[in-house]
Amino acid sequence: MAIDSVAQVEKILQDFWACAPGNSLQLPTGEKAWGAPRVAVARGDDPLFLRNKELIGSFLWTPAEAYALAFPDTPTPDGGELRVISYLLPQTPKTLADQRLATTMPAERWARSRYHGEAFNCEMRLHLAAALTRAGHPSVAPERLADYDYRRSPRFGLACNWSERHAAFVAGHGTFGLSDALITRWGQAVRLGSVVSRMDLPVTKRVYGEDHQAWCLWHAKGTCGACARRCPVGAISTRAGHDKQVCFKYIRDVTAPYATGTFGTGATPCGLCQVNIPCEGRVPKGLH
Repeated sequence: MAIDSVAQVEKILQDFWACAPGNSLQLPTGEKAWGAPRVAVARGDDPLFLRNKELIGSFLWTPAEAYALAFPDTPTPDGGELRVISYLLPQTPKTLADQRLATTMPAERWARSRYHGEAFNCEMRLHLAAALTRAGHPSVAPERLADYDYRRSPRFGLACNWSERHAAFVAGHGTFGLSDALITRWGQAVRLGSVVSRMDLPVTKRVYGEDHQAWCLWHAKGTCGACARRCPVGAISTRAGHDKQVCFKYIRDVTAPYATGTFGTGATPCGLCQVNIPCEGRVPKGLH
């Protein structure tokens, strides 16, 4: 059965979120890793995808390029025939409450959401792409492609060839904050995923236009800076923004070994800058 509404896509995600055993923090409580998913949609030929490629680097895939990698034996459709379905998974209230109390190392629930929860997020990407493909809409989760990896942007340093945050920005989910995290209607404390699909879906209105920092208090009004104060190693500042190398080193050398040794979770958790701030769970007042 063909899919022609965002509500049908949302149902695929909601059903998987509700029933899949992978949506778990792997705690005795049996609690889910995430809150319910939320969806936004962009056209594959939205000019912002090309602008992001120009800003970040030629290695960044457009939706059409990601689609072509997945379906090399079929003609690549015009970008206008493609949709980028971006979804977010909010952190749960218990995870947020625990993480607010953390000051130098991630809370256990947060570390588990980064490890077990992101494994589920990868399953969700593939599940959505497969479900849409079976319905007659060839689809791909770019982050799951074999060629997905990290590169170095001449302008921004460490970057990957498909950015879930930038896809979410184009789709209307939110804008970037001082810490480089995406501030969405459900806040910064979310995990993102996306699928590129050949289908005709209504696109989400991008209420902030092309302003990629509209929902950050610091960028919009010169106030706040709470995320900078939350960072234990000074990787965020109101003067220079987000220092990716300092952040990367702390995660790789400190929080990742801590989470592995303490919780047995592995991965690269931190996220201290995403909680106990005005945009933790919403767009700050006066900016939406």
